[in-house]
Amino acid sequence: MPKMKSKRALMKRVKITGSGKVVRHHAYVSHLAPHKTTKQKRHLMKQTSVHPTDYKRIKFLIVK
Repeated sequence: MPKMKSKRALMKRVKITGSGKVVRHHAYVSHLAPHKTTKQKRHLMKQTSVHPTDYKRIKFLIVK
């Protein structure tokens, strides 16, 4: 059987840290931004880790 390929769409959206965590960007940043507060936009720009309930599924999709 051939090797499994990584899901390239997901690889463009997440990153693996050195410690093995999966980080992602927040949604709701670029669209309809003028009505959001500066604080809200600033906090949405930061990366966050993937929720533990999604971790197993995402690690399977980005298998190398």
